[in-house]
Amino acid sequence: MPTRIEIEEPQQSWAEDFAALKRAIMLVAPAGAYLHHIGSTAIPGLPAKDIIDIQLTVNDLADVDVEAFERVGFEHSPIVIDHCPPGVKLAEGELHKAFFRSRGRPANLHIREKGRFNQRYSLLCRDFLRAHGTAANAYALIKQRLAQRFPDDVDFYYDIKDPVFDIIMDGANEWARLIGWSEPPAD
Repeated sequence: MPTRIEIEEPQQSWAEDFAALKRAIMLVAPAGAYLHHIGSTAIPGLPAKDIIDIQLTVNDLADVDVEAFERVGFEHSPIVIDHCPPGVKLAEGELHKAFFRSRGRPANLHIREKGRFNQRYSLLCRDFLRAHGTAANAYALIKQRLAQRFPDDVDFYYDIKDPVFDIIMDGANEWARLIGWSEPPAD
């Protein structure tokens, strides 16, 4: 994890960087796996940390070949459970993931199982912010202010950011019901 939080203005290169990372990841991905560009760099016009977040969806985390990902430039990290929204009770496994960091261009690779809570959460949040400029702009302002006020306190940044996402997701879930949202095709 970075030692300093820095939020940058949106970069045209983020989509191109995702495409380059995708090529390397798909060389070693398990059969049937697919990718999505997630996180703030996947939302056009949104300021973000200059780290590409990628979600690889797999049928089973046991199919992930850690050594293969390391050979193509990704370092395995011990983070294996995503944040759980307060008051939400989930079955074991709904938040499990494999996590890797790129040794080259800064990127986080989140490998999650198809149909799990955490796999849907990241895609729905991304799509909701893409469709709701006011929410995206408010989220950007929160991130910018946190980074200005606490640039060297990564833990505090995420202690605030995660519950903000939970608030966003409350609206995103309602929006998903209203429009009949479903998982989009791979990027």
